[in-house]
Parts: sequence; structure tokens; C-alpha cells
Amino acid sequence: MWAPQVACLAAGHRVVVPDLEGFGKSSAPDDAGAYSMGGYVRQVLGLVEALGLDRVVLGGLSMGGYVAFSLVARHLDVVAALVLADTRAGRDTPEVFQRRTDQQEQVRREGTEALVETLLGGLLAPATLENRPLLVDQVRRIMASNPPAGFIWGLEAMKGRPDSLPTLGAVKVPTLVLVGEHDAPSPPDVVRVWQQRIPDSELVVVPGAGHLSNMEDPDTFNAALTDFLDRL
Repeated sequence: MWAPQVACLAAGHRVVVPDLEGFGKSSAPDDAGAYSMGGYVRQVLGLVEALGLDRVVLGGLSMGGYVAFSLVARHLDVVAALVLADTRAGRDTPEVFQRRTDQQEQVRREGTEALVETLLGGLLAPATLENRPLLVDQVRRIMASNPPAGFIWGLEAMKGRPDSLPTLGAVKVPTLVLVGEHDAPSPPDVVRVWQQRIPDSELVVVPGAGHLSNMEDPDTFNAALTDFLDRL
């Protein structure tokens, strides 16, 4: 999913794109104890250490944003700057919590295919769904490549994530926040409220994009990202 950003940044930056446990080519144990925001943070920190990196510009979209919030709350010393895209700082509402529980049960009963189709409708802007079948199919294939355990326990990790709103004022690094104009799970007006609590932060609304703004409008997303990095 980060291919447009890797292609844009690779010439001038070292870009590291991890597969968290349960996703991509990483292992996917069918064990609730293997998945949590704290566990994902340990995986990212382990990768930073294994690669011999110092302070990094940390970026995350959606669930990746939840991981980033958890990491900076505990290990801000390894973060030089922060990029948060299409995500929320607060915990799930009761309605979203229940929806995630229902989705877990659906995957247990039916596998991931039906859930992938449901998720597509919320991840992409209506115009993307209607007019860009190649991108829709690409997102579908990315999600379908993840095993059922990754969905089930990733959803559990999101349900149990800490509330990051009280700690936003302590994020003392430059922060770029991006959100799609038509992001349904993380609408711009909701994002703007928590973004303003981060002292050195700026907000970019990606026009026409939904929840996957980095894929739906990579030109706007990349322009904002490269401008941010150039100013660090």
C-alpha cells in the first residue's frame, strides 16, 4: 500500500516499510496474545534496532497511526518527526467497537472474502469506487492477501488500544497529519480536533480521497510529505 511513497522517496531517503505480525509476509499466529498495540510497537522498535537506525521519521495510516501514537507515548526518543494519516487519536466509540466484534465473528464463520468487500466501501471515496476499478482491485488484493488471524486479532488489538488523546500535548516533534476529504472512518473535522492538540503539527486535507489517501491521490500526498521532510 505504500508503494507510491516508496517510489517517490527512495531516491533521497532510506524508506523502511514493515509488515506487522498478521499482515503481508510476516507470520500470523492464531493467538490473541500475539497481537496488541504494545506488541506492534515492540516489532517496530525491534526493526529500528536491527537495522541500526537512530531517530526515525515515523509514519502510519489508519491502524498504523494507532501504532505510531502508542510508540511516541512510550519511546519518543527514537522519533525525529511524525506522519499520521487517516487515523484517530481516541478510542473506539461503542458502535465501532461492536462493529469490529461483529467483523471478527464474520471472519471466523466465513473467512475474509465477504469482509474485504464490506471494508472496501468504507476505505475508498465514492468516486474512487465508481471510477477507478484498477485501484479498487489493487486494494482488494492487498487485503485478501492477509490471513484470517491477522484480521481477527488485528481487530482485537484496535479494540483494546489506549486512548491517545490525553498524551497528544507531549508529542514534541514536528508532525504532519493528512486526511482524505471524504474519509468516512476518520473525517477531516474529527481529525482537525485532535491534530490541534499536537503542538508542532500541520494538517493537509487530500482532496477527493477517502480513507486510503496515500493511494487515492499519491501526488497530493507525496507533495505534502516531501515538503514536510525537506523542512526537517
